[in-house]
Amino acid sequence: MISPADFCAVLENAGIDFYCGVPDSLLKNLCTFIDKHFAKGNHIITANEGNAVALALGRYLATSHPALVYMQNSGLGNAINPLTSLADVEVYSIPMLLVIGWRGEPKVKDEPQHVKQGAITEQQLALLDIPYIVLDADSQLEQDMLPLLNTMLEQSRPVAVLVRKNTFTIEGAAVSSNTQSTLQREKALETILSLLSPDDLVVSTTGKTSREVFEVRKAKQQINSDFLTVGGMGHTSSIAMGVALGRPESKVVAIDGDGSMLMHMGAMPIIGCHHVTNLVHIVLNNQAHESVGGQPTVAGEIDLRQIALASGYKQYYCAYDETSVHQHWLLLSQQQGPILFEIKIAIGSRENLGRPSTSPIENKQQFMRHAGSL
Repeated sequence: MISPADFCAVLENAGIDFYCGVPDSLLKNLCTFIDKHFAKGNHIITANEGNAVALALGRYLATSHPALVYMQNSGLGNAINPLTSLADVEVYSIPMLLVIGWRGEPKVKDEPQHVKQGAITEQQLALLDIPYIVLDADSQLEQDMLPLLNTMLEQSRPVAVLVRKNTFTIEGAAVSSNTQSTLQREKALETILSLLSPDDLVVSTTGKTSREVFEVRKAKQQINSDFLTVGGMGHTSSIAMGVALGRPESKVVAIDGDGSMLMHMGAMPIIGCHHVTNLVHIVLNNQAHESVGGQPTVAGEIDLRQIALASGYKQYYCAYDETSVHQHWLLLSQQQGPILFEIKIAIGSRENLGRPSTSPIENKQQFMRHAGSL
C-alpha cells in the first residue's frame, strides 16, 4: 500500500503545496493525513467539486503553483464545467492534479448508485482530454507519478490519478467534530419518524442517513415508503421541493445532512423564494462528512438561522436532544413552510449498520405508490 506521506512528498517536489476537495471514502486515509499535516490555509474542504477546481485555479493564478483537487468519481459531474470552460488547455490552460476515488470500479462489488459512474469514469476522463493513471496498492509511486506530473507541468493542464480501493495506508483517525451534542443520528431519526403523520412524504439524504432511515422503518416493521436519495449528494432538498410542488396537499419532509446542504446551498433561496409552504427541511448537523471518513465541514462556523431566514424560509428551529426535537416538531407542524429545522447531532453510528435491501427502482415505486402517483 502507499503511504500518504510518501504520496504528498512526491507532489511537493512537483510544486504542489495546496490541497482542496470533497472527501471520499476511498481517499479517507489520504484526506486524514492532509488535514492533520497541512495548515488550514493550505487545505480547504470545499462545498463541492466544482468549487475545488475553481479554488485550485485561483491559487495557481496567484502563486504559479499547481494544486491538488480530491474527489469521489461521482463528483466529476460537479467539476466538468470549470474543467472544460476554465482549466482546459484550450481556455486558460491551468495545471492541477485531480485525485479521484474510483467507486463502482468494474468487477469490484459496490453500491448500486456507484455502478454506472464507475463504469464510465475512464471514458469521462478520456472525453475531457485529461491524461490519467490508475493507482493501487501495488503501484510504484515515483515511477508511475512522475511522468504524469511532468505532463501536468510541461503542458500546463489538468491531469488525474484514479485511485482504487485500499490504495493508501491508514494514518490515524479523522479529526473529530466540534459538535457538543450527544444525540446520535439514528435516535434523532427514530424520534422524527415517530412524529410524522402516515401521509407525510419523506426524502432522505445519501450516506448513513438513508441507511438509518431504512433501519428504523425495518425495526418498527413499517413499509419503507421514504425516498432514499442514495446518490446525488446535495440534491435532497431540491428533490423534496419537486415533490412538495407536485403534492401541495401533503407535508413533505427533507432529511438532509450538513455536508449535503452545503454542497448545493443555492437550493435554499430557490425553496424560500418560491414559498414552498408544505416543506420542512431538516438538517442533521454533526459538522462532519461522516459517511466518508468524518472530515470536518464548516457547518459549525456558520449561522444557519440567518441563512435560512435570509433565503426566504418562514421559520427556523434548532434542537439538541430528543426532548427539544419533540417540542419543536409540535410547534413547526402547525406552521406554514418552508421551515428549516436544524438538529445538532453527534458523530457516530452502529458498527453493524445495514444497507437498504430494496433496489433503487423498488424504492422509487414504493415512494410513488405512497405519494399516489403510481
